[in-house]
Amino acid sequence: MSSLRPSPFGTWNGVDSFEFVEGVRLHAIGGEQVLLCRVQYEPGKQVPWHAHEHSEQVMLVIEGEVEMTIEDETKTLRPGDVVVVNRGLHHKLYSEGGVTFMEALAPVPLDHVPDKDRDLVLGPDGGSTHVER
Repeated sequence: MSSLRPSPFGTWNGVDSFEFVEGVRLHAIGGEQVLLCRVQYEPGKQVPWHAHEHSEQVMLVIEGEVEMTIEDETKTLRPGDVVVVNRGLHHKLYSEGGVTFMEALAPVPLDHVPDKDRDLVLGPDGGSTHVER
């Protein structure tokens, strides 16, 4: 095993989260194929309409609530709720009281990676399937 390869073990404890959008912060860890993020919205914050053209997104709400609209369907998600956002679907999120959720994205969207040296554990393919947006 190469000594240049980052350890597959890590922690988010003591690591500052990345402000992805004002009031929306995340921690991320990714490999060759998938990125896992813990996302936290401050109360009253939102992520406006957007789509992941190349990545699929799967979410699990941990605490709080978030109103999510995917294309023309809106639902309030609560702890234990899950959602799949297929590639290319437009969606937006808003949390009145704040929310924490986990999300997995594949292939890895590099705009969600705060520090490529710290937050990616790459194997022999070097992240060749990662996408810029």
